[in-house]
Amino acid sequence: MCLAVPLKLIEVNGKDAVGEALGMRRPIRVDFIPDPKVGDYVMVHAGFAIERLPEEQAQDDLEAWEELQHALG
Repeated sequence: MCLAVPLKLIEVNGKDAVGEALGMRRPIRVDFIPDPKVGDYVMVHAGFAIERLPEEQAQDDLEAWEELQHALG
């Protein structure tokens, strides 16, 4: 099972990008995001950004991920 994770774009080079969240950085592809920019929040599934997110929603989602991490130990 794969889950989508919100990441903040910290580098964009054509269709290649780097996303960051919760202390991790991941190379991702942004083929499906029109005009991606550093600072955008995107939902990432299987290494691809599949949608742009409003910052507030991304922050809420990241807080939920942090709660889950703490609950699992």
